[in-house]
Amino acid sequence: MTILRRQLPFLAVIAVFLCLATTCPATSSTPEQTAGELITPETQQAIDRALVELASRQQENGSFGAAHLQGNVAITALAGMALMAGGSTPDRGPYGQNVTRALDYILAHSQPSGYIIAEGTTSQGPMYGHGFATLFLAECYGMSPNPKLREKLSLAVNLIVTSQNKEGGWRYYPNSTDADLSVTICQIMALRAARNAGIHVPKKTIDRCTQYVKNCQNPDGGFRYQIPPSNSRFPISAAGVVALYSAGIYEGPEITRGLAYVMAHIPGSKAGETVKDLFPFYGQYYAAIALWQAGGADWPRWYTAARNYLLAERMKDGTWFSNYTTDYATAMALIVLEMPNNYLPIFQR
Repeated sequence: MTILRRQLPFLAVIAVFLCLATTCPATSSTPEQTAGELITPETQQAIDRALVELASRQQENGSFGAAHLQGNVAITALAGMALMAGGSTPDRGPYGQNVTRALDYILAHSQPSGYIIAEGTTSQGPMYGHGFATLFLAECYGMSPNPKLREKLSLAVNLIVTSQNKEGGWRYYPNSTDADLSVTICQIMALRAARNAGIHVPKKTIDRCTQYVKNCQNPDGGFRYQIPPSNSRFPISAAGVVALYSAGIYEGPEITRGLAYVMAHIPGSKAGETVKDLFPFYGQYYAAIALWQAGGADWPRWYTAARNYLLAERMKDGTWFSNYTTDYATAMALIVLEMPNNYLPIFQR
């Protein structure tokens, strides 16, 4: 598998055969067919332009972000994954050097404890950054010859495992005593990617996380931010479905009801309009992953609606805007638009 992971453009083909031997959500077409049908010439032009702009925004030290978030490890990791989702790998492809520089920056900010953090650049809570950074390391593993990668990835995974709290989830800091679903999805996705790459992840950790996520689901199929009763929220609900997929839960009532809730908020719908300004890129990112993994007829419906929404939201230079920086918004939007490529291992069917 390590050898295969080095050949990123071939992974879309390999994933089709892997799904025959592993438990994968049902799909109605191959990833190649999906990409050819959904990534229109206009969409590809938008992707190409945004990739150029995103790469040009990389800092000298390899990081991404701006203002107080310049050098943020989460934004840097997301930007690196957006470049990889376009077909580049460390040192290979049109943005290979950019990916390598982002990887080097993340590795340089991995502490001996495994904690990945760039002091003074965090927002909301540093475990967000640690989760996304660990995910990025796992996606690069097997594609980069950097000798430090496995050690740093293993340490980062161990920090996630040992910081899981009594509720079964994670919160803003490694020593937090409570949990929320937003931080938890970052950690379980990172653990899944690491496990796919051959790093040991205890089954107990996954089982406890799975129960935590299920405890956050409401009767309407949506998910709430934390276990104490509160209303379902679209971005968190999309993240909840992806968290279950990341834990290896591909079917069951929780998945069925969760997907139905997410689909009810498809861009352009009345419900979709009510949440458009509530962490829009975060919501579209997790919703796209959820529907892509689910496959079937809902995936092209969702992608088409999300694609049209994102293309309409572009700024004049081809990027996207967010209060969390243009780099963040552009990386998130790119990953959504590039999803049919099936290049990133964590998103493969």
